[in-house]
Amino acid sequence: MNINRQEITKFAGIVGAAMVIAGFILYSREQAWDWKIITVLAVGGALLLASIVLNFRSILEFFQGRQGKLGANTVALSVAVLAIIGALNFLGYRHHKRFDLTTEGLYTLSDQSKKIVGNLQKDVKVIKFDKSEDQQLADLMAEFKYVSKRISYERVDPYQKPEIARQYAVQTLGETVIAVGDRIERPKQTDEQAVINAILKVTRDKLKRVCFSEGHDEKSITDTENSGYAMVDGQLKNENYETKTVNLATSSQVPSECDVLVVAGPKKSLVAEEAASIGKYLDEGGKAFLLLDPNTSPNLGDVLKSWNIKLDDDTVLCGPRTGLNKVTPVVINYGDHPITKDLKRAQTFYLEARSVKTENSSGGGVSPTEILKTLDGTWGETELKGQDPQYDEGKDIQGPLSIGVAASKKNGDKEARLVVIGDSEFAANGPVRLFGANGSMFFNSVNWLSQDEDLISIRPKSATNRSLIMTEAQQTTFKWLAIMFMPLAAVGAGAYIWWKRR
Repeated sequence: MNINRQEITKFAGIVGAAMVIAGFILYSREQAWDWKIITVLAVGGALLLASIVLNFRSILEFFQGRQGKLGANTVALSVAVLAIIGALNFLGYRHHKRFDLTTEGLYTLSDQSKKIVGNLQKDVKVIKFDKSEDQQLADLMAEFKYVSKRISYERVDPYQKPEIARQYAVQTLGETVIAVGDRIERPKQTDEQAVINAILKVTRDKLKRVCFSEGHDEKSITDTENSGYAMVDGQLKNENYETKTVNLATSSQVPSECDVLVVAGPKKSLVAEEAASIGKYLDEGGKAFLLLDPNTSPNLGDVLKSWNIKLDDDTVLCGPRTGLNKVTPVVINYGDHPITKDLKRAQTFYLEARSVKTENSSGGGVSPTEILKTLDGTWGETELKGQDPQYDEGKDIQGPLSIGVAASKKNGDKEARLVVIGDSEFAANGPVRLFGANGSMFFNSVNWLSQDEDLISIRPKSATNRSLIMTEAQQTTFKWLAIMFMPLAAVGAGAYIWWKRR
């Protein structure tokens, strides 16, 4: 078998081109010029160059012919197409834009995350200690870095760089470290909420404390049933707050350590001394969140009066299309206030609410705002009797009604803040699970009261359950359609077409 020199040089050129391509592929994967990649490129380049030099006359003759000219045009067009594709990819890289087509915007950063990351005043390092990439975390960090240059991300193989693992006291493979200076958090999950919570903890200098009153059958932050407050307690802790319970009956005043006092649905009246202690706390620049249900007498009238707020003795009822049911009004109209500015397109639901409104809105240095308004067709029922109560002209209160008020009052260099909502059930575990905006309403109120306005937003979304639930009769009908009718229809259509063409 005779192999001439020209065939050998052509084969060497093919091998050389393949080695050059392989070298660049290896570099794109490793992102480093090591000796193996350089050797492959050098040998490949030498073989390719030698093949071109030794076959230069044949190459020249080929391109001078008709076939060569057509081939040259094809190559030129291919290079032009590749150049256009490369330019488009470069522009896409420099001007990053993603489109989230899910109904809930599941793959878009929440407003809360954008605010927290966008307002970072310190450099934050996020390090994943693992042998392989955590794609969920890498994608999330790409979104974060697009919002702020103060956040950085890298994956470190602790076996290749043990000194970095020792620096951050890494104990297990797969650990995630979020660090600001000497402050370190190690979130167990790498979803958006877990990472944001860890960033909050390492960037904030002080944990603020939210105190929940007890002793009057208020909502309990340890109760995991539908009517309890365990979910809001857990979320507050995730957002870098401390929570505790306080009994106003055993102390002469609201503890000074309370940055926010929450009185959530007291069924028993506060005694005069307890109400006075809340008034004094507010007068000294405190922040309070009062959630007061209908058909109760919290005995806070004097406190509210000094804030130009009136609590009506009624129950808000709903007409057609104004609520989830007769006693659960929907709110889509919000006042112009930091608490509700991000809720303009959201719906919140209130379970057995009473109306809360402003009075003498310009008196006493108080700046109150009605933040929650029910729809037309609702009314405040003053005597809830019978199975089908109706609006009584001159006795009941015509809607739309205010069921929430936020107010502030300057006292020297301090600013007291107060939020009053005529329902405590809206923030309980059950409603918060069903209606995500209900939770946002509660947390936004706490954020504003604690002067953490950068946290005010709509929280991250969860996927909507789109399961199709059918009755037994519907299942039977679907089964017959799928198993019998549709196959028979297809066979019949085929038979008809065959008969016509026969």
